[in-house]
Amino acid sequence: MPDFDVLCIGNAIVDIIARCDEAFLVDNDIIKGAMNLIDVERSALLYERMGPAVETSGGSAGNTAAGVAGLGGTAAFFGKVSNDHLGEVYAHDIRAQGVAFDTRPLMGHPPTARSMIFVTADGERSMNTYLGACVELGPEDVEEDKARAAKVTYFEGYLWDPPRAKEAIRTTAEIAHAAGREVSMSLSDSFCVDRYRQEFLELMRSGTVDIVFANEHELMSLYQTASFETALEAIRADCRLAIVTRSENGSIAMTREEKVAVDAMPVSNVVDTTGAGDLYAAGFLYGYTRGRGLADCARLGSLAAAQVIGQIGPRLQTSLKDTAQQAGLL
Repeated sequence: MPDFDVLCIGNAIVDIIARCDEAFLVDNDIIKGAMNLIDVERSALLYERMGPAVETSGGSAGNTAAGVAGLGGTAAFFGKVSNDHLGEVYAHDIRAQGVAFDTRPLMGHPPTARSMIFVTADGERSMNTYLGACVELGPEDVEEDKARAAKVTYFEGYLWDPPRAKEAIRTTAEIAHAAGREVSMSLSDSFCVDRYRQEFLELMRSGTVDIVFANEHELMSLYQTASFETALEAIRADCRLAIVTRSENGSIAMTREEKVAVDAMPVSNVVDTTGAGDLYAAGFLYGYTRGRGLADCARLGSLAAAQVIGQIGPRLQTSLKDTAQQAGLL
């Protein structure tokens, strides 16, 4: 078993992405900019109402795995799909990105997860997600050889919703740490933080998680403060490495000994912010697993994020590796 740069654990979701106007969100009771959990009936209703769409393997951690592979890194993924059409779509698509994906599919009900993502003119995305087979991910799906082999394991906070997935993540973290590896997580979104604030803090303070990715809204929600600086100092004390993204204001990466701020990469036209945080994490982790300094890691993250928000969907239509090389980052 060769080493992997990053093992990602997340909800294996087929993204179904379409443009819409603001009125569509209002008419269909969709909370703008959030990830709304829905049942299978509502997913069918929204699918019927949405316009022309693009279907791709998605989910936050799946996007990160694909981004790592797109930079030339080695990535693996744990996530549960069903043995149905969308499950086949997901497995084929993520493997085509160069990601090792061997989680056994669920035989039967519930069906593979899908997320209807509505993108408004400002590039904001509103996700309506039926988790389906995702909730069946459990400790039996942990592949010990991959957990030991990955330099960094990365999981999405969204995965804290299904109870058995928590056990899978804790099991993977134990294996990774026993092998001298590191574990990272994304806070995912402010609503997710509101649901699991104390559990997320416990993961950081106990050392179960070494590295945390957050945006500024998630960070301030985590510490229930309106002061960005207060929240920064709090997370700096609570985990070994924290990375905070600030959209057009760039990002901050910090340990207890070091703090660097990096500007955002310029984007001529923001088309769709789907996957921006996921691709930032991919760029950062790619640099990190190669021993690059925090500033270089953050620049790689910013470059990857800038590329994805200039197009529809999280799968880059140009070579991320070539783009990074042209920018002098590889």
